[in-house]
Amino acid sequence: MPRAEVGTPKYLANKMKSKGLQRLRWYCQVCEKQCRDENGFKCHAQSEAHLRQMLVVGENAGRHIADFSSQFQHDFVQLLSRRYNTKRVRVNQVYQEFIQDKNHLHMNATRWVTLTEFAKHLGRSGIARVDETEKGWFIAWIDSSPKALAKQEASMKKDRATRDDEQRERTLIAEQIERAKSEKEASDEGSASPPAGEGLKREEGAEKIVLSFSAKPAATSETPTAAPIGLKLTAVKPGVNPFKVNPLKRPNVFKSAAPVKSESLEGSGENDRKRPAPMSAAERLIMEEQERKRRRMDRESVA
Repeated sequence: MPRAEVGTPKYLANKMKSKGLQRLRWYCQVCEKQCRDENGFKCHAQSEAHLRQMLVVGENAGRHIADFSSQFQHDFVQLLSRRYNTKRVRVNQVYQEFIQDKNHLHMNATRWVTLTEFAKHLGRSGIARVDETEKGWFIAWIDSSPKALAKQEASMKKDRATRDDEQRERTLIAEQIERAKSEKEASDEGSASPPAGEGLKREEGAEKIVLSFSAKPAATSETPTAAPIGLKLTAVKPGVNPFKVNPLKRPNVFKSAAPVKSESLEGSGENDRKRPAPMSAAERLIMEEQERKRRRMDRESVA
């Protein structure tokens, strides 16, 4: 039966009946005709028009299949790049959008039998990145346009410059650390070990210091202590503030030259003489300090 002419009621009725997607196996890519059922496809395959078209295709079948394959790949990649760009998406999702157009090139006319083989072919060709997961095959388009390549090259240069700057900074920091370590080792080797802290040393012959808060009578020596030449330490009188006494003050020579009494007078008045008042602990400490200063000055004068 001949095909209905465009614009006739029969043509419009056929268009309304074929609205929407039909079965892929009932589509003839050579004649570009979609059949609605298996009986219609069988009748179409036995028609004279289909047989003449198959004779033309059979003369060079490889060229026709290659043309259909390249056309299918071009349309599929064009949809993938425009719709999803470089986004990672499932292959089946892209294919479902691709076949929504009734006039699209069907896969049964290409050299790929399944969608998985077509996705693997795109991955091997470097057109897209393909990976398999538990949810199925995923695909991501690789933008190889000159503009994208120039942008990618500029981005790589920027990243390389950033890494070089970071590497240079790390190298400088490492060199500074090594220099500081070497300087520290050199200073430790050059400098002598610090002298050990000397504690308090007791001088030989020094009197033992005893602190006592109770008043004890101090033994008085009748023989006066020899003072160094030109210096005379003044004794602290009872009742006088010891902190206001200057032990290095020169005494009056004329007052110190007192008349010598006879031994008989000293012996007779010895019992009547009153004993001196006992010294306190603070006065005793001051006297001992004065004695130590006097001895130190004696050693310095001898030296």
